[in-house]
Amino acid sequence: MQSALVMCLAIVLGSTSTRSSFTLLLVFPVDGSHWINMNIIIEELNSRGHEVTVVRPNDTWYIKSESPDYKTITIKFSNGFNKEHFEAFVMETLTMRRQGASLWTRLSMEHDLVKQLYQMHVKVLEMVEGMFEDTKLMQSLRDAKYDLVLTDPTIGTGVLMAHRLGLPLVFNVRWTIQGEGHLAIAPSPLSYIPIPGTELTDKMTFIQRVQNMLYFFFTCFQIWYVTEPNYKPFVHRHFGSDVHYMELFQSADIWLMRNDFTFEFPRPTMPNVVYMSGFQCKPSKPLPKELEDFVQSSGEHGAIVMTLGSVVKKLPEDIVTRNTFPTVLNEFPEITSTCWPFCLHFAVHIIPKHLNWV
Repeated sequence: MQSALVMCLAIVLGSTSTRSSFTLLLVFPVDGSHWINMNIIIEELNSRGHEVTVVRPNDTWYIKSESPDYKTITIKFSNGFNKEHFEAFVMETLTMRRQGASLWTRLSMEHDLVKQLYQMHVKVLEMVEGMFEDTKLMQSLRDAKYDLVLTDPTIGTGVLMAHRLGLPLVFNVRWTIQGEGHLAIAPSPLSYIPIPGTELTDKMTFIQRVQNMLYFFFTCFQIWYVTEPNYKPFVHRHFGSDVHYMELFQSADIWLMRNDFTFEFPRPTMPNVVYMSGFQCKPSKPLPKELEDFVQSSGEHGAIVMTLGSVVKKLPEDIVTRNTFPTVLNEFPEITSTCWPFCLHFAVHIIPKHLNWV
């Protein structure tokens, strides 16, 4: 999968670069878990001799200022993400999905999320405006003679900069500022293509199709509220009043889609969409000796490895107070489990005594 991914990039690079040995890529990533995906692509490109420069805000969460795989340009602007608010929203969503919630509670959470997204895009465009007005920075980017821009279109930074610099544009994409990626580039008949979040399938009853349609319009309104008042005046000011901001997104040369067509419901697609699900997979490496001995000591029953992902730092408090977590693990008393707790202050109270710490 990684070979196919690099081959797709090579098609664009081969048509734009005059250098035979390497290419120069300018990368505008999105922070958080999106960066984890982007970093894998950057590592692969670097291993094949390409030079990568990553543009990062000064308050980034995960993007390091120094790396053997890429150079960095640090911009003195905020990335627009409020980490504390986002983490709190994720925790509230997890609790709501487990326990259920009233319609009013759901609408209230949606309203809070939309407000946060609105402010995020305000900050993003302030950053892009500052970059456009920094003549020294823009001239240095032009003088570097980059071959293309690689970006995640969840925010508009890379898209706007690519068009400003006149460079080919490649997306590492699952979502755009307009929602799920396919909705921006391919026909999506709502009669058999469920909108993400509806938990519907491609086989819907009439009522479910109505539900899907209503959810689509509700989502469109949310997106319009967030993007239209921000991106429309910005694009008109810098690219002309006859240019719509979605035209800039839709004109990307290659869409590297972070999902697999075989796992999707049947839907129309486009020839410049390349499905690259599984690009994160790598050949397995031997475990460190101490960890290998630990796993082998568990015998035929194996080991449980638990992770909470890149955002969730702790389990909801109700799981702790009701002993849900230890109750489940205690059903497997013969299995030795390895845990990397993020919050030790409550993890020590919920991990059963028969589990080992690593």
